[in-house]
Amino acid sequence: MSGFTRDTKHYGDKLVYEALGSKWSRYHSGHCGCGHNWVTEHAEPAGFTVVRSGNGWVALTGPGLTEDVDESALTANALWEAVTGKPGTQDWHDSVNVVDRRENAGAKSRAANDAVSGGRREREAKGEPATAAQLKYLNTLVGKAGRERFDAAFDKAVKGTGVEPRGAEEKTQAALGRLTKAAARKLITALVRP
Repeated sequence: MSGFTRDTKHYGDKLVYEALGSKWSRYHSGHCGCGHNWVTEHAEPAGFTVVRSGNGWVALTGPGLTEDVDESALTANALWEAVTGKPGTQDWHDSVNVVDRRENAGAKSRAANDAVSGGRREREAKGEPATAAQLKYLNTLVGKAGRERFDAAFDKAVKGTGVEPRGAEEKTQAALGRLTKAAARKLITALVRP
């Protein structure tokens, strides 16, 4: 999504408007239709400077867009007018997305991600039982798969989870009742694939 950004790694101290190229190209073709590149034919002649371009994004600065503007009430009206030749119609205000790329910032975000995924791994290790929806879906799949395919997929899905493989005389319902959420997910995936 396009928006106002402060990213010291990519843009220094500049406030930029990161424009999603495909979005603004659609605006341009729908409202102008000149067939030219919207950046070189409209944005640059209007006084905007291309700070960075690539991967479908164009970062722009310029008067009325990011320079000498009230940052608490930013809109992309100036860019809209430059690209389409019509007055901007955006009444909403965009906040500035601040991207922190300092060395210790990455460590903080990794720690936060590890905390989230660690909690998920801990819940999976505890072996939350399979949900009612998973069991209902598995009952449907069991009938379609056949006993041999089901047994092979079951043993593979429970390997390393702490759930014992299916016993020779164990009923299908009893085996399914022992599944954890994670093992049920693996079993569903195995049975759905041809």
